[in-house]
Amino acid sequence: MPLISEFYGIKIYMYWDDHSPPHFHAEYGDFQALIDILQSVVIKGMIPNKQLKLILAWSELRKDELMENWESARVHGEIKKIDPL
Repeated sequence: MPLISEFYGIKIYMYWDDHSPPHFHAEYGDFQALIDILQSVVIKGMIPNKQLKLILAWSELRKDELMENWESARVHGEIKKIDPL
């Protein structure tokens, strides 16, 4: 699972051929969550509130890049790095 961004101790990953809905994986310490790209909500897991706010703010700012990565990963197997927050 490629690391696509990292900021404030938070790591953001995306799989090449993952299930719908479009999402990414976030890790902070021992915490993990799946975040829906289009709705900016936690699908599964848990991240502390302070870090979750940072993740969701980043997700909103980078929504277009995240969706481009999602589509590219599914079609071409390519995932690009995305600038941090």
